[in-house]
Amino acid sequence: MPTRDEPVYVRVEDEHILGTLISPGSLVPGVLFVHGWGGDQRQYVARARELAALGCVCLTFDLRGHAQTQAQHDTVTREENMRDVLAAYDFLAALRNVDSDAIAVVGSSYGGYLAALLAALRPVKWLALRVPALYKDSEWGLPKQRLRSEQGLEKYRLLPVSPEESKALRACRAFTGDVLIVESEHDSVIPHQVIVNYREASISARSLTYRLIEGADHGLSTEASQRAYTTVLVNWFNEIVFCKPATPPPAPVPAPKPSVEAEHAPAKA
Repeated sequence: MPTRDEPVYVRVEDEHILGTLISPGSLVPGVLFVHGWGGDQRQYVARARELAALGCVCLTFDLRGHAQTQAQHDTVTREENMRDVLAAYDFLAALRNVDSDAIAVVGSSYGGYLAALLAALRPVKWLALRVPALYKDSEWGLPKQRLRSEQGLEKYRLLPVSPEESKALRACRAFTGDVLIVESEHDSVIPHQVIVNYREASISARSLTYRLIEGADHGLSTEASQRAYTTVLVNWFNEIVFCKPATPPPAPVPAPKPSVEAEHAPAKA
């Protein structure tokens, strides 16, 4: 199926954030990609094209504090980035060729955290979270860049956290669609306990799929781990969204070299 890329500007209050719309030509599911802290939309355009080729309209975009609004990096808050995600979702859902009752959200790290929160605020049918971050609900208006030290996140993320203690986990508990959670085997940013917290919170999901990318770090800094995640995501969409059989995983690649397009390195979620 042919696809088309179109640059778009999403209005957020008195500013605009840049996005790239990748779409086929008929009424189809919509997929919103939310990048992580320190990333940008360029890391997801290739995956968005693969999903668009399956029959989705995909929207990638840059959160404020990144890419063309990098100057706001040290001052932007979770509240402002949440408004970015809401604005991007509303833009995608309003497109003529998008089925507004069939929206998927794909988020990584900080973007996974925001995606979980979005599921409580907008209709989401499918939720794909790769190494989703977790933050305390307090200091909502504090600059995101200060949360790691102000909230003691390295210790906090080692603790079991219940939905009663976290808006993101409460959103996962209430979510009744299909969920994909992807963990990196050697993640030094998001400990295994955070993944456990998200998995245990997703008790109402229609289906819950968990995948571990062996040998991968947080930012998927090798070509092999990048390909492995793309395969996981495409297979999940084929099976869950389009009810098609999955394709077999690619053969192992010996001695992969570091990729310059790592998703989040060296930024901390």
